[in-house]
Amino acid sequence: MTPKPPPYVPGHSLLAGRTAVVTAAAGAGIGGATARRFLEEGARVVIGDAHERRLGESTAALAEEFGADRVASLPCDVTDQRQVDALFALAAERHGGLDVVVNNAGLGGTADLVDMTDDQWAKVLDVTLNGTFRCTRAALCRFKEQDGGGVVVNNASVIGWRAQRGQAHYAAAKAGVMALTRCAALEAADFGVRVNAVAPSLAMHPHLVKVTTPELLASLTEREAFGRYAEPWEIANVIVFLASGYASYMTGETVSVSSQRA
Repeated sequence: MTPKPPPYVPGHSLLAGRTAVVTAAAGAGIGGATARRFLEEGARVVIGDAHERRLGESTAALAEEFGADRVASLPCDVTDQRQVDALFALAAERHGGLDVVVNNAGLGGTADLVDMTDDQWAKVLDVTLNGTFRCTRAALCRFKEQDGGGVVVNNASVIGWRAQRGQAHYAAAKAGVMALTRCAALEAADFGVRVNAVAPSLAMHPHLVKVTTPELLASLTEREAFGRYAEPWEIANVIVFLASGYASYMTGETVSVSSQRA
């Protein structure tokens, strides 16, 4: 029998009154689940995504459910600093400030090193690692201008710790996100900002099914202690925790949301 996920956890106002920016938040993946969970916890959200159609659809659905005054969006390609800056400026314009930034944007792919091109390597690194750098830098600049306070949560991956064939570019990028998280946390502590990361293993969503073979998904699922993949909202719950006051003394940490560190 296929293991079932636990019941969905209702909101508890853990982020009431806060404003959050979430990148790559259109659709049914971790970013979309995080935006929804933040709204359920009382936050206002500004979401960005490079896919304009999906972003528009997600924004309309969230605004209808939670209120147009609590949801704003802007197309954002994290490889373009101007678009990143515009997304953060929208948060300040609509809500007067910023409290939380979730760097979820990332790009994968599969290729053995002997076949990998410079372009394949560079594209994954530019979105996944450099994009996280650009957004973290923008977040820290705004937090510092606001006289401190604020939270950054980066989306890393267990593949930053372990090896997997065909994933050298993605693994290098995610390991870089972990190192960036640690270094940024030390610097940001000077003005009261926390920087942490989550490292999921396998969170299922429609886009993943399109770009991954059934055989690989089955193999990855077998590694999980619970015998199932995570639901995106289960990863989002940990992001909520790291963004909330319950994690007030945590910074520079990467939390494995899986059994891969067991």
